[in-house]
Amino acid sequence: MHSVRILPALAATPSDRPALRFGTDVLSYAELARAASALAVRVGGMGRVAVWATPTARTAVAVVAALLAGVPAVPLNPRTGERELAHILGDSTPDVVLAGPGDELPAGLAALPRIDVELTGPGATPPTAPVDPESPALIVYTSGTTGPPKGVLLSHRAVAASLDALAGAWSWTADDVLVHALPLFHVHGLVLGILGPLRRGGEVRHLGAFSVSGVARELSDGGTMLFGVPTMYHRLADALDEDPALTAALTGARLLVSGSAALPVHDHERIAAATGRTVVERYGMTETLMNTSVVPGAAPRPGTVGPPLAGVELRLVEEDGSVLEELDGETVGEVQVRGPNLFSGYLGRPEATAAAFDGDWFRTGDMAVREADGAVRLVGRKATDLIKSGGYKIGAGEIENALLDHPGVLEAAVTGEPDPDLGERIVAWVVPQDGEKPPAEADLADHVAGLLAPHKRPRVVRYLDALPRNDMGKVLKKALPTAG
Repeated sequence: MHSVRILPALAATPSDRPALRFGTDVLSYAELARAASALAVRVGGMGRVAVWATPTARTAVAVVAALLAGVPAVPLNPRTGERELAHILGDSTPDVVLAGPGDELPAGLAALPRIDVELTGPGATPPTAPVDPESPALIVYTSGTTGPPKGVLLSHRAVAASLDALAGAWSWTADDVLVHALPLFHVHGLVLGILGPLRRGGEVRHLGAFSVSGVARELSDGGTMLFGVPTMYHRLADALDEDPALTAALTGARLLVSGSAALPVHDHERIAAATGRTVVERYGMTETLMNTSVVPGAAPRPGTVGPPLAGVELRLVEEDGSVLEELDGETVGEVQVRGPNLFSGYLGRPEATAAAFDGDWFRTGDMAVREADGAVRLVGRKATDLIKSGGYKIGAGEIENALLDHPGVLEAAVTGEPDPDLGERIVAWVVPQDGEKPPAEADLADHVAGLLAPHKRPRVVRYLDALPRNDMGKVLKKALPTAG
């Protein structure tokens, strides 16, 4: 398998057909091929390349170039804090960082050679050496429930298989024009939102930053698909009553897709009532890419994420390891999946990789029930320490560690609680060093945002005299909502 096969449309699509639009930066397939091929020649033979993953056309060019060269790309969140960035760089050891010419990079990247990504290039011939389909195409860092993020190895095989399964479920073709404003440093925005359209030979229009007006404009001007997270759909639902142009735009879209967290039923209902369109939910993880999807055109069933995609096997497992056979919509088990969509392992962590599998089944940590027709309804996490906020999956452990670095914090625990906009908001439970003078809530939020990333800051801080613990000293998080 040659690396270009992940993006066969790069060579097969008419050269003047639009591929990418990021504001005023517009690239046809021929222009994308030239820019990416020229960069691929420069990075060919490297071990890994980091990509400063801003929401720009240059990020797309950089990742396409890495795929053409058969070199794993490590997307970097530009808002990552210094500690997290240092961990990712030390863990993945990239040879170079790819960034836009005008990007100001943090001091943590100063020691790494830099290549500026251009949107033009000569008619370079991309590397043609065959690429093992099991070799990593991307290394995407994901937060677990404890400790620093882990590098998830996503192979060329997994990316291609997952995108093709979605294309089958959604009838996704070269005629589709995808609109979105998702970040490009994780699977949803990068793999589904950029590589998905390019694999089909279609067009992607990225808004740069989410706005209701941007969604309405692009869907009214030929956009056929919209990808978003629940927070975005919540804001769209809020705007529908006062914005007939938005209502018309959403009504005219072929497919509205929500992912990264559960879309509240209330928002489903508001959008359906105003537009007659059902938002399609799908279910995936960084480690598995996409597992299930609601079938477009099916009867609305808010709360379900549909049946498994083609090629994906899914089962529910009891605590004792026994497999649940019931399709009764009531019996809860942990979701386990297997198929060509699975990751290859965690970078440099064989023990963590082994622990994540039950034989060849991946343990997702998500709890669900299955309906009579096989559709999956997620009911929560097996653990209490993974928070889904604004489309992000956030581990409580690293936030707790960051809080404990603050001189005014003696003890800290982090949980999530329902939020109508974000899905869940991050709540910090803090025992201050000085009960008479606790650190300010804003000070703690800024402290966490500086060490990690802004979306990981606590939205609420509650002060306690002590954290509830069991006899082994473990914090009883389920007791926290009544502790304050």
